[in-house]
Amino acid sequence: MSLGEHLVELRKRLTIVGAAVLATAVGGWFLADAVWLALSAPLLQVAEEQGRAATINYTAVTEAFDTKLVIALVLGVVISSPIWLYQLWAFIVPALHRREKQYAIGFLGAALPLFLAGCAAGWFVLPHIVELLTGFAAEGTATLLTAKFYLDFSLKLILAVGIGFVLPVVLVMLNFARVISGRAILGGWRWAILAITVFTAIATPAADILSMFILAIPMVGLYFIAAAIASINDRRIAKRDAALAAEYGIDPTSA
Repeated sequence: MSLGEHLVELRKRLTIVGAAVLATAVGGWFLADAVWLALSAPLLQVAEEQGRAATINYTAVTEAFDTKLVIALVLGVVISSPIWLYQLWAFIVPALHRREKQYAIGFLGAALPLFLAGCAAGWFVLPHIVELLTGFAAEGTATLLTAKFYLDFSLKLILAVGIGFVLPVVLVMLNFARVISGRAILGGWRWAILAITVFTAIATPAADILSMFILAIPMVGLYFIAAAIASINDRRIAKRDAALAAEYGIDPTSA
């Protein structure tokens, strides 16, 4: 495909993703109040346990509406994850051979539950991070947060963990499709750590170094697990190809 054809294909995929997110965000609008109540509960609970005052404030006329709208859009992203995960893989597939398209099913089968598990993990650790970070406040002080800041903190944490769980699957599936080798994945570990650090720095609020490392450490671990799985797959394929070459006297790379 030419560059122009790739751009047309990308526009097509992005249009489908945008339509899916907007459609599911409509349903997410009706769930936004319940989700916001659940997101804000850890802060209020921790403050009660510590005997301190804590409130979430709306500092602008439109902030309550904006908060609900953002939650609805994020719910749309989560609910429509099967669609945009498939579109992500479908954008890569045209550049591959026909026999490699079978990995699309495996990609979705692994990426979707891992993304949802990552979001669930982010939701699970949110109260602990809130408790840890608010615990540094001096005794007798109050925690007064704007709704925009707290929502930004919570959603970035949850979505970052979800996306972080998916990225190693992309690497493994590209390795299974023989697009990238395990050695290449492992060889790029320095750049991977740098990219993960930048990603987690963007995903967490400014100056929140602790949350950044809480996200970065498991993502680095998953990267090396993906490299290990890819290396094992490379050795398996090399042994199989060597056996075929020895048995039939052919060059397996030409098959």
